Amino acid sequence: MTAFLSTYLNRVDRKGRVSVPAAYRGALASSNFQGIIAYPSMTEPVIEAFGRDLLEQMSRRRTDQSIDGGDFEQLLLGSNDDLVETIMALARELPFDGEGRVILPAALASHAGINDGAMFVGRGNRFQIWEPTAFERHQAEAIDRLRARLRREESA
Repeated sequence: MTAFLSTYLNRVDRKGRVSVPAAYRGALASSNFQGIIAYPSMTEPVIEAFGRDLLEQMSRRRTDQSIDGGDFEQLLLGSNDDLVETIMALARELPFDGEGRVILPAALASHAGINDGAMFVGRGNRFQIWEPTAFERHQAEAIDRLRARLRREESA
């Protein structure tokens, strides 16, 4: 499985193009689709992204579960899972250009508040694209929460 690690800050040009970090492109190199799948997060002002292979694995798993469970109606008519159905509808395929860039659609960039900079943040099997200042704030808050939790666990 592809693993996305670390954090990278890249510039967004006036045409909305941004270079996907070379390490991320390398992790996606074996995929048939040379690009990323991206959608607006349901919980944060951020863009969620991953490779097409992960999307195909999730789709295959849903299909296999429906077939194994004998639920052909779900397979043919869709599920009652609003989250999956909504994300599939909102997801966009963003192909790499010759320089490893993607064009951030205006709706995605607006959702994340991205203008001239994009922070790529590894999250294991996926990554996120943040407006840099928003990510710095989010990360600082997450570190504070983690430290507080660790202090509570040490004193318990």
